Amino acid sequence: MDCRLGCGACCIAPSISTPIPGMPKGKLAGERCIQLDNNNLCQLFGLPDRPKVCSEFKAELETCGDTNEKALLNINLLEQTTA
Repeated sequence: MDCRLGCGACCIAPSISTPIPGMPKGKLAGERCIQLDNNNLCQLFGLPDRPKVCSEFKAELETCGDTNEKALLNINLLEQTTA
């Protein structure tokens, strides 16, 4: 499955404990990544500054569902159950 352009759920729902440019302490679950633009696109996509955890995320139907809203719900649930 390819990421849906403009979804951004994986840049909002999960916590990220590693530094992100502009967010040296990472980000909290539910906090919008500073690198997510107004169109919900990652400004670091394909760049070496992108955190490893972000680069390794692979969209899957089970995680991302068939809508952006479902992706946000699913990733929020995963975050809550693994925290």
